[in-house]
Amino acid sequence: MVRWAAAGELPGLVEIELAADGLFEQVGIRFPPGTTQIEEADDPASVLVEGVPPAGFALIGRVDANLHLDQLAVRPSRMRQGIGGRLITAVREHALAIGAPAVTLTTFRDVPWNAPWYARHGFTVMPETEWGPQLRALVEHERELGIEVAPRVVMRA
Repeated sequence: MVRWAAAGELPGLVEIELAADGLFEQVGIRFPPGTTQIEEADDPASVLVEGVPPAGFALIGRVDANLHLDQLAVRPSRMRQGIGGRLITAVREHALAIGAPAVTLTTFRDVPWNAPWYARHGFTVMPETEWGPQLRALVEHERELGIEVAPRVVMRA
């Protein structure tokens, strides 16, 4: 069941994000040191979770007029059970409910569980000419943080 996170659940989501991020080492991607995205979240109303206790989460925000998926992470031992798909569906339904024209995200182009996975869930690559100023600034910020260690794309649904 996908639901909004409770405030006390946010610290426990760090473990999920770190474990999911660790999978990128299989494809030669190592993230720069620093805090996780969920550690920087302070509003449970921006986090959807699946399960009790949570097996995965989606951290969302607003970028330009769109709902933006900042992070989607699923506990590795619970992957391939539809959790990510249910979270994406909930994010898209929330975007419709609040009148956001689209859901955007940034992701690795060639990692199978990134851009190809999002494409199977209805996302398409968003041309740079269509990026708004906040999205452009977010992509630049990711580059400054050193996250773009492999080709990345912006996608939207």
